[in-house]
Amino acid sequence: MIASDAATNRITFDGVGKRFDDTWVLEDVDLHVAPGTIIGLIGPSGSGKTTTVRLANGYYEASAGEVRILGSDPAKLTDAQRRRIGYLPQRLVLFDELSLWENLNFHASLNGVAFRRRARLNELLELVQLKGQEKKLVSESSGGMQRRLALAATLVHSPDVLMLDEPTAGIDPILRRRFWEYFRTLRDAGRTLVITTQSVSEAADCDVVVMLAQGRIAACGSPTELRRQALGGTSVEVTFEQHVGADVVDRLARIEGVERAELVDSRTVRISIDQERITIADIGEQLGDPWTISKAGEVATDWDEVFIELVGADSSDDVDVVAGTDESAAGDGEIPDTTKSVVADPNGASE
Repeated sequence: MIASDAATNRITFDGVGKRFDDTWVLEDVDLHVAPGTIIGLIGPSGSGKTTTVRLANGYYEASAGEVRILGSDPAKLTDAQRRRIGYLPQRLVLFDELSLWENLNFHASLNGVAFRRRARLNELLELVQLKGQEKKLVSESSGGMQRRLALAATLVHSPDVLMLDEPTAGIDPILRRRFWEYFRTLRDAGRTLVITTQSVSEAADCDVVVMLAQGRIAACGSPTELRRQALGGTSVEVTFEQHVGADVVDRLARIEGVERAELVDSRTVRISIDQERITIADIGEQLGDPWTISKAGEVATDWDEVFIELVGADSSDDVDVVAGTDESAAGDGEIPDTTKSVVADPNGASE
């Protein structure tokens, strides 16, 4: 595992496991999360995402290993330390008989927000697009509105550490993009965000991605590292002026720095390249006459494909990208002994 400064880590898991009765639902997790990081916990329902978050905030006690948040045991945090943490659970903590404003104001009071409270509440209502709906009762609000209000309540006291369990579940794509832009703003201000999702496409928005399957870390690293690991490099489509066949695909695959090549149509080949070793111009030169590249462009990452490639074909049937379901307390069976570690630091490396 790559070394990190334990004193500055916002969240630390050392060999952590969680067992319910005789079933291990999380096993041998090492996780070091630095300030100013968005770490995504990605995986299908039941993979251990919610369990990991609940261990970090002290809702669960580890059955093995040690958990630290803000340098302390999460079960023994002081009131001042707890105010530095924001937690959005899947099951929302809202009061049906209160209005949206009253709910948000209550959470602000609970977390000691006094200075410019009204301005802060208005700012967050604007963020989650609930401005003008303040007087509506929670009981009269849609599930999507309640989800947005709960996120605003989680953010109201500007916590240093945010643990958001499926924050974009049931949110339309435009608002989801706005949320992620705000999450990055918080990250740039030094906040630490742990975000769970079943939507693997959101991996691209994280600094570090932890892919979970059946209670284990199946893969971890930056989005770029995971994409290259799964696809063998950067995926590029190269279109030639001439028609090409299997012989050209063969020649491309043998060029140093080209990891794989496949024919897309009669003039287009998709290749995976190591950009640190070769460029498209180099490839054109090595092919030589009569082959002329008319255009080339990077292919958008298919994160479902990346997830299945890294987690394994055996887990592909379990991938469920419809977010919003709560994870069960127990897994499907005993988890084999395995150890993975992550150092989550956007300025460092990940293993």
